[in-house]
Amino acid sequence: MDATPTTAEEDRARREAPRLLLRRSGFAAAAPLFTADLEGAAGADEAARIVTSHGHRLWSEAVRSGQAGDDRPLYWARLALAAILRSWEPPFGLAAEERAALLRRLEYASRGHDDLVFAPDDRQLRVIVTGFDPFGLDEDVRRSNPSGAAALALHGTSFEAGGHTAVVRAAVFPVRWRDFTEGMAEKTLMPHYGATAAPADAVITVSRGQEGRFDLEAYNGAWRSGRADNEDRGEPGPIPLPGDTGAPDPPPQWCRSTLPRRAIVEGAAGRFPIVDNTEVTEIPAGGTEPVVRPDGPTEGSQARAGGGGAYLSNEIAYRNTLLRDTAGRDIPAGHVHTPRLELATEDPSAVTDADFERDRADITEQLKAIVMAAVRARTEGAE
Repeated sequence: MDATPTTAEEDRARREAPRLLLRRSGFAAAAPLFTADLEGAAGADEAARIVTSHGHRLWSEAVRSGQAGDDRPLYWARLALAAILRSWEPPFGLAAEERAALLRRLEYASRGHDDLVFAPDDRQLRVIVTGFDPFGLDEDVRRSNPSGAAALALHGTSFEAGGHTAVVRAAVFPVRWRDFTEGMAEKTLMPHYGATAAPADAVITVSRGQEGRFDLEAYNGAWRSGRADNEDRGEPGPIPLPGDTGAPDPPPQWCRSTLPRRAIVEGAAGRFPIVDNTEVTEIPAGGTEPVVRPDGPTEGSQARAGGGGAYLSNEIAYRNTLLRDTAGRDIPAGHVHTPRLELATEDPSAVTDADFERDRADITEQLKAIVMAAVRARTEGAE
């Protein structure tokens, strides 16, 4: 199979700011090492092992102490490896579906999806936190996503809750419609709703939101907007669900957060206010036009936006809480929007500054407090 074209997202990795981020972080070495190992692959199976190994290495480097404060090197290094994999012309036959499988392997391995593993220990509480890649990169290619940065920083941390030790494992998701259409959220999260020996005790999805505030999204809607993703694609319409989850047919228009939102607002105070966001946009039963409701959906309405809108943050929140409901699990599951994180300087050669570093650290610290408050409140019976 011949090489395949790179995506718009992969093409951005060639810009100077991404290359600078890779050089200053040490991740620039990932691409030549990957190329060298691929050249030695004797067949598709060996290539899969190489891709998986390098994906795991990216993830391990990103979450280790010293790198966990910045999500951008992991993001750009993954794209550099994906571009190499697309252009690779091995000496053996490689069918289109085999190359696609290798690209998926790279995604799952380098995003922590393979690392969502907990010890089968009844004394532990198993907490999953997910973040997202940077996005809006045509506006500023230097952007970070504080949800992804916080996920990297929280991975492997622990805290006490209700006489138990809560252990956090994290994963990062792409800002691409196609991955969700293909069922990435279900493949990654569904095993932790009962299909494993150690199901999760909390699953909290996180994304970047508004300026200067955290939002706890009370309702998630079964609708995706046409807003362009990181591949410059938009896919408006009902959220397409895989057929193997056991979800109702037709699926519900709305799913609700089971995070103890009041306890979080009261118990995770920090630099940024935390808003309990109950707003939705719906088409009321019998209506034809969207209506904004400040206090949640009305009976029989059609979803057009959850509290966090109708982009991929709402989508992962809907899919996650639908998995919870389908599995009948009474655990904290819901979505948190972090404050925005931006560089103040317009100098394209500046990829960080003191305010940027401070803001990212403060957002991460308060998100950790939100996660702790959610788990502790549930173990103590609070709402």
